[in-house]
Parts: sequence; C-alpha cells; structure tokens
Amino acid sequence: MKHSVKDLIIAALCLAIGIVLPFVTGQVPAIGNMLLPMHIPVFVCAFTSSKTLSVLVGLVLPLFRSVLFSRPVFFPNAVAMAVELATYALVASCLYACFKRRNIAAVYGSMIPAMLLGRIAWGLFSWLIFGLSSASFTLSYFFAEAFLYAIPGVVLQLIVVPVLVMLIRDDHHFG
Repeated sequence: MKHSVKDLIIAALCLAIGIVLPFVTGQVPAIGNMLLPMHIPVFVCAFTSSKTLSVLVGLVLPLFRSVLFSRPVFFPNAVAMAVELATYALVASCLYACFKRRNIAAVYGSMIPAMLLGRIAWGLFSWLIFGLSSASFTLSYFFAEAFLYAIPGVVLQLIVVPVLVMLIRDDHHFG
C-alpha cells in the first residue's frame, strides 16, 4: 500500500511525540499515568494520517516505548495498551471517514466512540491475559482503570486533540 509523504511524516511525528510525551507528564507519576500521554498522538494520527499508518502507530507505540525505556511494562501493560491504542486509531479513522464534513463535530463523533471501544478492547484483552496468568481482573478493576482513573486524560484528549487536528489539517474548513 502506497502512502503519501505527508501521511508518513505525520505518522512518524506522532510516534516520536508518543515516545517523548510520557517523559513530560511522568514527572509526577500519579498524575502522569492519569493523563494518558500516548493516547493523544495516536488520536491525532487517526484524524490526520492514513488509517493503516495510524493503526500501526497505535499498535507499535507502547511496545516500542516499553522496549526502549521499560515503561510501560511490556507484559501485560504495553501489550494490552497496544490493543487499546490500535483500536482507538482504527475506530476513530473509520468513523471520521464517514463524515461528509471534517469539522470538530466529526472529530468528537469519531473520538468518543473510539474511546469507549478502545477501553472495552483493553478490558477484554486484559481479562484474557490476566486469566491466562491466573491473576485477578474484576469488573470493578476494569471500570476503575478504564473509566474512573482515566477521567483527567479523557478530558485532556477531548480538549487537545480537536485543536491539534485543526492546526494540522490543511483544508482549514474546520468549523
């Protein structure tokens, strides 16, 4: 599959930002983990690059970061996160393509379902791999990790991602 130079550059930048951004937010670990710093560049990539490249960025980013810096821990965290971020990218880019107008409503209309489905994918995959390791993965743990503790990161994403998409998109009919 052939990709435009612009798509390749955006995907590479999103991958690089996703590798570096956790260093910025991770200075305060309790807050850094709640801000979900790798999620932002994956969403930006989903709205500004090709579907294939954005899914690849979502899949590779946590694994690559884990191999380079041991954070997140490769198994089970980075592996489950790779499923989550790839799901975000796939759902967001597919839904976004269905909108006739590429505006803020289209970003939110794609991003919110992608957030929900990505969290569900993370939960199902985590339940599966925790079950294989005989560790406990309860429904209350899922809701706490997937939704309650993620509220600051979700709010940040809902504010920052549409602005970044507006700045990156070259058609400038974002309204």
